[in-house]
Amino acid sequence: FTEMMSLDISDSTQIYAAFVVFLDLLEGRNWHEVKHVGVAELQLVCLHARQREHDSLEVMVPLPVHISLSHERIREILKKASLPQDNPDTPLSVTLAIVETDSTVVYYKMTDGLVIPDPPDDTEDVDNKQWRKKRKKLFK
Repeated sequence: FTEMMSLDISDSTQIYAAFVVFLDLLEGRNWHEVKHVGVAELQLVCLHARQREHDSLEVMVPLPVHISLSHERIREILKKASLPQDNPDTPLSVTLAIVETDSTVVYYKMTDGLVIPDPPDDTEDVDNKQWRKKRKKLFK
C-alpha cells in the first residue's frame, strides 16, 4: 500500500481501490504476478496480473464506484493502459475493477471492438441448451 501511495497519483480513493483489487486478485482469486503500475497521465493505478501461471498478462483498472466514465475516458483508458498485443489483430483490452464502499469488486472486461466469447467451460450447460433446442423442434 505504501508503494502505491508513493506513485504520482493524487486521488487517494483511487489508490485505495487499487489496493482492494490487489488483495482480491492475490488473496481471494489466487492470481499470479500481481503488480501495480502507476499511469500518471491517466491518474490511475493499474494492476498487471496473470489468472493462471502461464497465461498472458491482463490489465486491471481499479476504480471507485463513485467515478463517472464517459466514452472518451474509456477509450483513453483502453489506449493508454492496455499492454501491447503480440498479434496485431487482437483488440486492445482492459478489465475495469469497480470497487464499492464495502470493498465489493465487480469486474468488467472492456475491449476495443467486438470479441467472440470463449465457449463455456461447463459442457453440461451446452448439453442442456442443445436438448432444449431439440425438444422445442419436436413439440412444434
